[in-house]
Amino acid sequence: MKLLIASDIHGAATWCARLMSAIETHRPERVLLLGDLLYHGPRNDLPEDYAPKQVISMLNGMADRVLAVRGNCEAEVDQMVLDFPCMADYALVADPETGHDLFLTHGHIYGAGIHNSVNNLPRLRAGDSLVYGHTHIKVDQQGPDGIRLFNPGSIGIPKDGSHSFGLYEGGSFSHVVLA
Repeated sequence: MKLLIASDIHGAATWCARLMSAIETHRPERVLLLGDLLYHGPRNDLPEDYAPKQVISMLNGMADRVLAVRGNCEAEVDQMVLDFPCMADYALVADPETGHDLFLTHGHIYGAGIHNSVNNLPRLRAGDSLVYGHTHIKVDQQGPDGIRLFNPGSIGIPKDGSHSFGLYEGGSFSHVVLA
C-alpha cells in the first residue's frame, strides 16, 4: 500500500501544482489530505501564490483518489466546491500489510502535543500511527505507548523552511521536500 500524505496547502497554487507533479511521479494508491486546503486562515500571512480557485481545480481533478479530513480553516463553503468529502474530524486507514491503523486528523482536535498541536491522543494500539498536520512542521517519531507520530509538514506555508509531504509504503513513513 502506497499513500501520499499532504497537509496545509492553504490555497498556495504553485506549491499545489508541485504536489500534483509529485503525485504523478510517485503514483500512490490514495492521496491523504490532512486539512487546511483552500483558506490561509487569520493567523497566517497570505501565501505569495494564493489562488484557491486553481487549487480547487487541481484537487478536484484527483477526487477519486483523495481521502481528506477537516482542518481548522475548513468551512461548509469548502465542501461546496470540493468534489470529495473534507469535513470529518478524522479518518482511519487500515494497513492490511501490517495489521495497524493510521489515524488521520488535522491536529487541532486530536494531536500529539508537539509544536502547536493539541495534546489529545486518540485511543490507538501499539504499532498504530497518528498522522496529523496543523503545525506546518515535519515530525516522524515514536510516541507514547508504541504509537508512531507523523506530520508531513506543510505544502503551502511551512514553518520549518521546507515545503513537504509524506509517503507511507511498506509500513514506513518518509518525508519528501518539494523543490
